[in-house]
Amino acid sequence: MENDPPGSLLNIIYTPHPVAGASPETLDEYITGPDPETGKPVIEEIIDFLTKPQSLKKPAKEAVSSQSGKPVLLGPDTEENLQDLFYENGWTDGNPIILPTRERVEKMQTGTCADPDEVVAEVFIMDTKELIRPTVTNIAVIAVMAGAKPEHFPVILAIASTGQSSLMPSTTHFESMLLVNGPIAREIGMNSGLAAFSAVNRANSVIGRAWTLMSHCWGFARPKTTLWSSQGNNHTYNNMCVAENEEESVWEPFHVQKGFKREESTVSIFRGWTMINSSGAAANRSVTEELNILYGTIPPVGSNATIILDPLVARDLKEKQGFATKEDFARHLSQNIKMTADRYWKNDFVDMLVGSEADKGVEPYATWRKAAPDELIAPYHRPENINIIVVGGGTSPLFKAADYGHITTVSIDRWMPAWAVDECADGSCGLPDDFDDYND
Repeated sequence: MENDPPGSLLNIIYTPHPVAGASPETLDEYITGPDPETGKPVIEEIIDFLTKPQSLKKPAKEAVSSQSGKPVLLGPDTEENLQDLFYENGWTDGNPIILPTRERVEKMQTGTCADPDEVVAEVFIMDTKELIRPTVTNIAVIAVMAGAKPEHFPVILAIASTGQSSLMPSTTHFESMLLVNGPIAREIGMNSGLAAFSAVNRANSVIGRAWTLMSHCWGFARPKTTLWSSQGNNHTYNNMCVAENEEESVWEPFHVQKGFKREESTVSIFRGWTMINSSGAAANRSVTEELNILYGTIPPVGSNATIILDPLVARDLKEKQGFATKEDFARHLSQNIKMTADRYWKNDFVDMLVGSEADKGVEPYATWRKAAPDELIAPYHRPENINIIVVGGGTSPLFKAADYGHITTVSIDRWMPAWAVDECADGSCGLPDDFDDYND
C-alpha cells in the first residue's frame, strides 16, 4: 500500500442492518454471513484485508456539478415541468421551490462581498467517495430555491462554509439545529421570541430550509446510498432554525461563550437524536427536577445536552436561584441530572459508544460499570458539554431538553456585503432600505 497515491482510501466492508440494538447472536450472523455489497462472507473479507496485500481505492473524485461557479442553464419550459425536473433529480426537499433564474441568482449574490466563483467549502461524502466543492454561485442557486432574500445570504453562506450536512448518512433519526447570534439576527428579522420554533417567520424558515436543500444538492439524500434513516425526521425540513433571544436573556449570548465578540454575527450547528418539550416546571418542582424527569426519558448518548430556556425561566434561575451565568447552571446540572446505573447501561447506544472505554478503565465509565444496578450516576457529567440557550416570548415558563451536541460556531461577518462590513465597523450594521423591495 506504500505506492498508492496520496488521498487514497481504505476499502469498506459492509454488514447488513441494523447493527445498533442487535443481539450478539445477530451480530455474529452478520460477521459469518455475506457482505450485502459483494456477497462474500464478511469474516473472510476481514481476514483477507488483514493478511493479504491490498490496493487502496482511488482518491476522491470531484463532483462534476461543483467544478464551476457558473450554473448550468436549462432551456425554457413550463414551471410544472421544471419543478418536476428539480424533484426527479433529487435537488429539492419535496416541496415546491423558487426556480433559480439567472436574474434571481445574480440578485442573491448582491447579499455578499464574496466572489461568485469562490469555493465556499470542501464536502467529502464517505459513502460515494465524492469531494463536493460548492461555490458562492452554487449556494446562491440554492438560496433562491429556498425562497431566501439577499440579506439572508450571508447566513446561508456561513452555514455552507462549515461543510456540514443537515442530513446524516445514518440508519437512525438524526436531527440538526441552527442558532444565529449577533446583530444580523435582528437586522434580517429572525424570530427569537414568541413562537420562535413555529412555522411563522420567513427568515427562520428559508435559512433552515436552504441548509437541507444544499444537503440534497451535495448528494446526502440518495436512498440506501447516502440516506439510510429508517424513519427520518421532520425537523430536517428547516432544522429548527432560530435566533437566540439576546435582548431578553439575563446571561451572555451563546456565541460569546464560544469566544466571539457580542457584536459579531455567528451561526451555530447542533446535532442529536432527541428533543422533548416541557410542560413548564410544576409549582412543587424546580427546573432541575423537571429536567431530571425529561432526561430520564432521553437515552444519554455521550454526555451532550442542550437546554433551551424561555427568558422567564432564565430570569428565575439567575435572580431567584442564584445562577449568575450559564456556566454556573451547567455545572449544577452536570452534578444533579442522574439515573440508575442499570438504566444507563441497558441503553444499546451507550454500551456501543462508551462500553469499550469502561472496559479499558477510562473514568468515570469504569466506575459506572461496577456500580450497583440501583446506584445513581450523573451521565451528563461534563458541564462544558451542556449547552444553555435562551429562546422564547416570555408568555410561559417553558423549556426544551435535547441530547444535542454543539458541532461548530462560525462567523457570518466574513460573508457580509462590502457596505455592511464598512457600516459594522462603526457598530451600526444597518440594512439598505431597498432590500425590502426584493421580489422572487
